[in-house]
Amino acid sequence: MSSRSDSSLFARLAARFRQRLARADRTTAAAVCVSLTAGVLTFAVAATLFSHHSANHDEGVYLTQAALLLGGQLEFHAGALADAVHPWFFVEDGGRLYPKYSPVPAATYAISMALFDEPRVTLAAVAAGNAALVYLLGAMAVGRRAGVAAAVLFAASPMAILTGATFLSYAPTTFFNLLFAVAYLRSVRDGSTAAAGVAGAAIGIAFFARPFTAVLFAAPFICHALWRVGSATAAEGLDLSALPSPVRRHGLTALFGTLFVGVTLAYNLRITGSPLTFPYQAFAPMDGPGFGERRILGHSVEYTLPLALESNGYALRELATRWVAAGPLGTLLALVGGAVAVRRWRAGVDLAGADLAGAVDPDASSGNGDPPGIPSFRRTAALLLAGVAVSVVVGNLFFWGTHNALADLSDPTDGLASLFGPFYHFDLLVPLSVFGGLGVAAAARALPRLRDALAARTGSERGARAGVAVVVAVALVVASGAAVAAASDPVERNAAIDAKHEAAYAPFEETEFSDALVFVPTPYGEWLAHPFQELRNGPGLDGDAVYALDRDPEEDFAVLDAYPNRTIYRYGYRGVWTADPDDRVTPKLEPIEVRSGSRVDAETTVGVPERVDSARVRVETRRGEGRAVYTVADPEAGDPLSVGWSVGSDGVRLAGAPNESVSVDPAGDVAFLTVTLFAPDGSTFTYRQEATVRMADDEAVGGEAVGGEAVGSGEGDVEVVWPPERSVCRLVTDCGSEGTYLPDQPAKHSEWVVFETRAEASD
Repeated sequence: MSSRSDSSLFARLAARFRQRLARADRTTAAAVCVSLTAGVLTFAVAATLFSHHSANHDEGVYLTQAALLLGGQLEFHAGALADAVHPWFFVEDGGRLYPKYSPVPAATYAISMALFDEPRVTLAAVAAGNAALVYLLGAMAVGRRAGVAAAVLFAASPMAILTGATFLSYAPTTFFNLLFAVAYLRSVRDGSTAAAGVAGAAIGIAFFARPFTAVLFAAPFICHALWRVGSATAAEGLDLSALPSPVRRHGLTALFGTLFVGVTLAYNLRITGSPLTFPYQAFAPMDGPGFGERRILGHSVEYTLPLALESNGYALRELATRWVAAGPLGTLLALVGGAVAVRRWRAGVDLAGADLAGAVDPDASSGNGDPPGIPSFRRTAALLLAGVAVSVVVGNLFFWGTHNALADLSDPTDGLASLFGPFYHFDLLVPLSVFGGLGVAAAARALPRLRDALAARTGSERGARAGVAVVVAVALVVASGAAVAAASDPVERNAAIDAKHEAAYAPFEETEFSDALVFVPTPYGEWLAHPFQELRNGPGLDGDAVYALDRDPEEDFAVLDAYPNRTIYRYGYRGVWTADPDDRVTPKLEPIEVRSGSRVDAETTVGVPERVDSARVRVETRRGEGRAVYTVADPEAGDPLSVGWSVGSDGVRLAGAPNESVSVDPAGDVAFLTVTLFAPDGSTFTYRQEATVRMADDEAVGGEAVGGEAVGSGEGDVEVVWPPERSVCRLVTDCGSEGTYLPDQPAKHSEWVVFETRAEASD
């Protein structure tokens, strides 16, 4: 019944939409098409170019937060396992893990996750909404046709496309900022109290999402509102029984905005314990606006005004030449539009292009404090947009984030800004697009005059039309070429990153988890979803797959104790993980288990190539004392070399050195076995394996399960995680992940390389 009702509702909405579209004029229909195209394009880019998420690992933060919200939670309750499951950009507080970001962007993603099981629907909806709101804003400020052009320029900007196709906060916050601007101007133009309320709620939500961004966008509107309230109060006085219209409307906007500021402070109180401490401050107290020492995690800089001017100047140059629609051509259109606006203001011409001198304005002031007429209203709207450009540029000087996003100021291909643009200036696309739309409309308005001039010069009306058609075609070709040139480099860089991610996640695409526990490596430190954003935990830390960081042996055993009955995997790779998309890794997802007993006997067999003089076999532990070593003289080439070793209550023993043993830290340790082959020329080749071990009778053994129930560590005296981590190294005895052994991909190693290991536990 519910399914039929939902289908019926969607059918009615679709029918109503088609009816309204059929009644719409061509300009409105064009705006709708631009909006829908923007949404479809954004969804396509998100599903293809960012199919495994982008290089900005904040995406995983927002999606994890969205999953928490759907689970009715604001944070993880991980208890003693907090460090093992600590997601990127989450704050750890006594076993609680909460995100440094506001829940507003995540809530928008949670909506489409709940309705469609696909968060990219939100990305499409936000992109379509932004384009539609830019049209409405442009229509009010510079005319409807210019508004359509503005929507096209906004939707075609590389920064809007690439940033809008990722699960970040910039495009959603701009949506609420734009909704505020459109509703505010509607309240001024039409005297609408409802629009004033919507404006307040929208900017309040934007403040909740990104406080600094919202304040910068709203600053010109706040100044305008204060001026109108002051003027109305001075002209009519302040009678509480009959407040002037501007006072009532702007007061309502302020009221709703303040309510959401209160919601923000209440959220801070709930999460951080103080209404004035934002979660991002709890994560990194010196990460906010201001000059002097700025710091986040291990990165710090002395942020000075000269550095701010240099960084932001570079960011604005990049924005103007690479990240607006058609690159420098789009910026030129915005400058032309600004010049046209100034000229029309001075000439007393409406910004939409109509000469209203001496005309009767149907929206003229009636003397009761209602908004002035259309020409002055457009002028006010355009000035407010210009004010947004100024406030965004000046305000971002006080925030060091732009400097961080650029990374190397001499290299436009370095840093996150090279992939998404200077995203802290995302709102600058709004005034640039609107004034660019005015430039396009002015150019289109000039075409008839150009045609008439050509006809007068050539005497041929047909030739004049053909000439104008050539001019338009050339302009479109140039604009298209500029747009492709501006977007091609960042698209290629993001595509290379996505291909790298696709290769890294290949084992997960081939594996269906059911009640699994997966240990993941920590190339960027002890953070989940940094860099592997797809490997995220659900709200209860109890989904089909639980992901934990592969860390210290004692800590890994604590995770194993907390999830005693799960199928265990270890994710690793051959190679070194870096931010460079050309540095690929070969992944490995290996099933592991815990072998336990009074003793674990193991045998490791390795291959020996030609021309090997000797082999040295060595066993040692990370925390214990002692070392067991023996040498094999002149091993037989092509004949595998077998090494026997064991782990028991007396430590680790090597069969070839029976009188030597290596002690083990009972709470958890790593036993290293290396077999190093020596060639006559002095070169070496080492087989290395690392086995995580624990003595089960130690008092420290045992952990607390996520549900709170204590879980024993095993029935035997010794526990060994099996198989060990294996690597093969040339010239050195420890080569880390660069030498990871891939048993299922023999082509990755020399044909003589053999590395087999087996173990058997005894009671």
